[in-house]
Amino acid sequence: MAISDILATIDQEIAQLQQARALLSGGVAAAPKKKVGRPKKAVAAVKKTTKTALVAAKPAKKRKKRKMSAEGRKRIAEAVKKRWAEQKAGASK
Repeated sequence: MAISDILATIDQEIAQLQQARALLSGGVAAAPKKKVGRPKKAVAAVKKTTKTALVAAKPAKKRKKRKMSAEGRKRIAEAVKKRWAEQKAGASK
């Protein structure tokens, strides 16, 4: 018996067993359970690429780090000090 004949026989038996299982389980093959929660990054990336298979993946651009001027930092520091002073004055009343 050739290997291709053996493989064909095995495939036929698998198909019969799957049909028998479907009949016993109520006619519908059991669907895999959906996992609860946020998908892992790798899974999300695979799903995203399969949906947009025609669009080539672009490398992510690295954003420039924002820098605050000394004047801006000073204004924020003054505003925070003013807010804390008002809060402290309100608490002591």
